[in-house]
Amino acid sequence: MQAFTDFIAECDRGPRLNKLAGFFAETAAGKGGMPIRKPAVDTRLLPYDTLLHRFVELHSRRQGFFDQHYHSSIPYRLEEECRMAHALLRYSQLNTNDVLLYSLGTAEGTMARTLSEMSRGSIRSLSCSPNEENYKCFMAFGEPTYASFFLGPFHRLTKEHLHSDKRLEPFSEGFDFILEDTTFQMYSPNRQKQIEFVAQHLKADGILLLLEKFRAVDPGDYQGRESQKDFGFKTHYFGSKEIARKTKLVLTTMHDGQVTLAEMASAIYAQFSHCIVTWNSGNFYGLAASNSRENLRRYLSLMVYPAIPLEYVYEPEPYTDLARWVT
Repeated sequence: MQAFTDFIAECDRGPRLNKLAGFFAETAAGKGGMPIRKPAVDTRLLPYDTLLHRFVELHSRRQGFFDQHYHSSIPYRLEEECRMAHALLRYSQLNTNDVLLYSLGTAEGTMARTLSEMSRGSIRSLSCSPNEENYKCFMAFGEPTYASFFLGPFHRLTKEHLHSDKRLEPFSEGFDFILEDTTFQMYSPNRQKQIEFVAQHLKADGILLLLEKFRAVDPGDYQGRESQKDFGFKTHYFGSKEIARKTKLVLTTMHDGQVTLAEMASAIYAQFSHCIVTWNSGNFYGLAASNSRENLRRYLSLMVYPAIPLEYVYEPEPYTDLARWVT
């Protein structure tokens, strides 16, 4: 781990564990940032599929405090989470071995826990968060049989830790999928080292799923999409004072940790040969990267079409090869 000593120290100094720590603890405990109504999937945007709708129903019952805040903040992110989960369930049905999923920094890990429960262990998951409040939500329905939780920030989960902790040993040979969901941007814009650190936990043909908010080349485009998010979506769940409070407390600091898609591509292609855009909502994009073209295509072929109104979708649109777009 000597190669990551400076990186780990950099993460320890990051806003997520310092300036923003209070916001995350308060929200994870349900003491602030709660929407006026619980977010619900717009099933009109999803195809009728028994497996998919079973997941939607169970996921709704398993949501914790932070998940409710999060899915009320990003247009159609909840539908996208269900779309991704459905693809992972279908992937596991076609796999001869258990699928190992690491959901990195995703609050109470609702998606991962629900996947493990619904698949009855065909998907074994590990979630992580530095907040005890998130761990309490993770355990609210009893200790899951096939889902684990690491109470700590992502950069403190090292390969040595996976090998030495008996609870985590099943994951020590690597994950099939790793999901990074708006986590890196809370620490720094150092995507090169962040992705390098996380990639060490993937199997050779594993897939890294990333969902982040990106800077736009034109600041006017960025702000226009922010206004669309705030006034076209978030007002269904938050009052104007709460939207302004979060902008002041979190979004300004988070912006300093964001990168452009071109900068992200540079960091991804330093570790992976292939990367495809899977989703877009305003300034948010989903990406899937792997060194196995065949395995990546297999995962993508199992995804239903993005469940989001077209007015929220910008270039590069889903299923664009990221390399072609940035060059």
